[in-house]
Amino acid sequence: MEHPVELACIIDDDKIYVNLVKKIIEIKKLSQNLIIFKNGKEALDYFKPILENMSAERLPDIIFLDLNMPVMDGWEFLGEFVKIKNNFNKKITLYVVSSSIDPRDLERAKSFNMVTDYLIKPIEMKKFEKIFDRNVA
Repeated sequence: MEHPVELACIIDDDKIYVNLVKKIIEIKKLSQNLIIFKNGKEALDYFKPILENMSAERLPDIIFLDLNMPVMDGWEFLGEFVKIKNNFNKKITLYVVSSSIDPRDLERAKSFNMVTDYLIKPIEMKKFEKIFDRNVA
């Protein structure tokens, strides 16, 4: 069965984690395409022209966003992304992924209504499969 998630996106500077997620997605065929950014700024630079041209089909179905990154962290990215996301109506499932177990981070992440869930690293393979299945429903 072909997996309905067209495009997944990882915004994370942790190479080991990114490679692991990439492998899981490839092995399990969870998404047809995957785009990876090392920080929030790289991701915004990619999203902005797409949003300006209203080409929503080039936007990911699902985003895994790390909080702690250089240049522009997850919080800054969320703040900017919220402003531009309202320009289109494609449903994007966004997961905040962090090694932080600080309840304040969890609360803050949940205060953004576009954040679907807060995942704590490391994430098990089963959890990833569930996330992608949930995204299809």
